[in-house]
Amino acid sequence: MTSSVSDLASTVATATTAATAAAMEDLRFSLTDYIVFVLMLSASAGIGVYFGFFSKAKNTTEEYLQGGKKMPTLPVAISLVSSQLSGVAMMSVPAETYSFGFNMIFVVWAMVLAVPVLIYIIVPVFYDNNVSNCYEYLEMRFSKRTRQLVTVTFVLNQFLMLPVYMFVPSLAFSQVTGYNIHLINTVVSSICVFYTMLGGIKAVVWTDVVQGGVMLLSVILVAILGTSNSGGLASVLENATEGGRFNYDFGIDPRLRATFFSGMASGLLMWTGKLGLDQSCVQRIVSLPSYGHAKRCLLMAGFGFILIMSFTCFIGIIMFSYYYGCDPIQAGLVSKPDKLMPFFIQDIMGHIMGMPGIFISCVFSASLSSLSASLNSFAGVVYFDYIKPRINHTEAKANATMKVVIMVMGAYCIVGGFVVQNFNSIIQTMWTITGINMGAVVGVFCLGMFVPRCNAKVAVSGIAFSCLAMLWIIINGQMNFKAGLIRYDTLPNGLDKCEAKGFEVILNAINNNATSVATTPIPSLEAPKELTTAFGSNRDFSIYDTSFYWYKVFGALLVFAWAIPMSYVWPLDKDEKQNPKLYSPFVRNLLNKPSPVLELEELPLKTPLSDEQIKEKENGSIAEA
Repeated sequence: MTSSVSDLASTVATATTAATAAAMEDLRFSLTDYIVFVLMLSASAGIGVYFGFFSKAKNTTEEYLQGGKKMPTLPVAISLVSSQLSGVAMMSVPAETYSFGFNMIFVVWAMVLAVPVLIYIIVPVFYDNNVSNCYEYLEMRFSKRTRQLVTVTFVLNQFLMLPVYMFVPSLAFSQVTGYNIHLINTVVSSICVFYTMLGGIKAVVWTDVVQGGVMLLSVILVAILGTSNSGGLASVLENATEGGRFNYDFGIDPRLRATFFSGMASGLLMWTGKLGLDQSCVQRIVSLPSYGHAKRCLLMAGFGFILIMSFTCFIGIIMFSYYYGCDPIQAGLVSKPDKLMPFFIQDIMGHIMGMPGIFISCVFSASLSSLSASLNSFAGVVYFDYIKPRINHTEAKANATMKVVIMVMGAYCIVGGFVVQNFNSIIQTMWTITGINMGAVVGVFCLGMFVPRCNAKVAVSGIAFSCLAMLWIIINGQMNFKAGLIRYDTLPNGLDKCEAKGFEVILNAINNNATSVATTPIPSLEAPKELTTAFGSNRDFSIYDTSFYWYKVFGALLVFAWAIPMSYVWPLDKDEKQNPKLYSPFVRNLLNKPSPVLELEELPLKTPLSDEQIKEKENGSIAEA
């Protein structure tokens, strides 16, 4: 039985591949698209060449990593937005809302809460202590061991995430050109390494400005054209409502995949961690001349981020409306939701000269922004934390070493693409990976800024406890996925309206039996009767079934759950004095709060003196005379 099923699947897969390839020939890049794409990459490389060879700046580590602390506010704000909008956001966020509905918007709107937290609670501490590397703060507040432990988690995170940042746009380019995905990954990673290595933070920021403009233009054009081709805004909203994409979930069960509460809580932790406690962003924030500039920068960045990401989320809804009743994934033209966006672009914009090239440039711009910023900050952290203490430091040697580190990481990103190609949902993969340690990192920074009684021993053990606990939860969660106890099936779509919509490419794929793999029932082992899905669960509650959106929140809470009790077991030494500037401004105000002024009626009454006290007082007065 198994053999016959395998033969059937193999035969159908062969037919599917041939039919899909034939259908996709109509959805390929034109010469104009290639020209637009090459111009964008050339602009990025040109900026790196300028700041590497022609800019009149000192060859120092401060200049390379912080731009001499003279970076202008608006470009840095645009750079922060661009680096948060990786190719993952451009490709996978629309795929998320297409597949699971609009609850993803709550993660975006959490930025409204994150910006005030950054402006009034976290960033002032860095400026007050003249911190250029956010991990310096942990050494000042706790100990060198705390700093080293957190930088290790930062380095591991970069090793896991950088290949993802670069591979996703290569996926998009491969979808619309047919070129080998790893060849594309190699070429574009090399260009990114080139301009980051030569130009430092200035090249990163000014390249982000160019790429940010491309992203904003692309997202708005896609939203307008997609809405128009879907029959207008009213039609988009109607189709999305009928298809269940606007079913907002306000449930409190943490096993539900995406809800209002999980989106807002996870978003707050993520944006606080990414913008305010991740060196790739902190490096740019502290490159501004003053705290006032940083405050304005964060307000602009928050507004820009919400604007672009709201459009990006809504594009997924537009895609669903456009393909409502005629799903390219079920038709076999697109292998997974993360590849749907470039297919959609070619479908609605392929006839407009250069437009697909602009959008693919947008996806690459987003990823290059994330990759270049991460490479630059990664090189700084590796050099100052692990290399500088072991060599005879000079400015020239430092810059040369950091450039070598960037080259090595670029090569690693190319190799890492071979692993990333096996991931199913990029967003879920990213959230799960960062869930191991991001909550602990945000938690220990907040612990240092909010809880004066905690010392280094408490902080280090709190990080270890949180990371190990989250690793255990995530591993068991993945085992439940593999066992079929958790299954995130997408919201339904169909193929019943293809003829009415006149989608010839999809109809041809259907007529060539390209949907056989998706629609032919293949016998399998009976699914478990008790199951946790994206929208509910009939299983007994288990922490291992918790949605990946909650991982960061749990990680941060675990730090405090460990640290507060342990601060009484390992209290501060009596002689240990902390600099008040190491705490958030509101904590300083509480510590420096003067004793309350008592009203006259609240003052204690004086008791009458006894005869002995009167004699002692008189004797004291005589002696003084």
